Amino acid sequence: MAHALIRTFALFFTLLTMNVFAQDNLDYPLGPGDVLRIQVFQNPDLTTETRVSENGYITYPLIGTVDVGGLDIAAAEKKIAAALKNGGFIRQPQVNIVVLHMRGNQVSVFGQVNRPGRFPLETLSRVSDMLAMAGGATASGDDIAIVTGIRNGKSFRKVIDIPALYLHEKSDEDIILAGGDVIYVHRAPVFYIYGEAQRPGAYRIERGMTIMQALAQGGGPTARGSEWWLRLHRKNGEGIVEKLSPEMTDAVQPNDIIYVRESIF
Repeated sequence: MAHALIRTFALFFTLLTMNVFAQDNLDYPLGPGDVLRIQVFQNPDLTTETRVSENGYITYPLIGTVDVGGLDIAAAEKKIAAALKNGGFIRQPQVNIVVLHMRGNQVSVFGQVNRPGRFPLETLSRVSDMLAMAGGATASGDDIAIVTGIRNGKSFRKVIDIPALYLHEKSDEDIILAGGDVIYVHRAPVFYIYGEAQRPGAYRIERGMTIMQALAQGGGPTARGSEWWLRLHRKNGEGIVEKLSPEMTDAVQPNDIIYVRESIF
């Protein structure tokens, strides 16, 4: 009797621990190839490990095949529990599912990353995990990643601040990914500098960059140029290019063209 109680409490503790782990993964849609461990509280004989078939089915003791493809973990638990109850096998079944291997779903990472491609969701995967698998953003990549996919049958889109994933200890931006998600890193915005600049050309716009910092990026003016004699070409909201005389503290905007004019003295 004592041994039976110990085993019961041990199983309860195991289920409780696994359930805490699973809380972060409740929205994960089960797919072909996923390996699951299914347990029913106080029914150790029903503990089994199974793989989701290509058609989204699993085979489970007593109730046979169950279609779990596309269901999140909580929904799959309820479906199996309902089948056990309706079949008269267990009066109040408490079902717990743990995903051991997430092989049935992949995430695509493309754009300005070092190793674009499709990557499997082997474990609980967040945006930072997938970006790391793709080798991170390239030098020309933006600080922003766009995640698109399907959540609860509806289109999902989220803009992710990439540096925030790593600068903060726990970022809300680092969301859990689902199979079929796409991560896209666009090319970073640039500005252009020419005329009497030491290093004319196109340069990446850093966050909060000012005209003075942009001029420094171009090496500053030549001996013939003047930092106080600048002309800025910028498109307005109607797409018309305007010629402006910028202040050194003005913010640089994407596709700005800075012309360093020759000093009049």
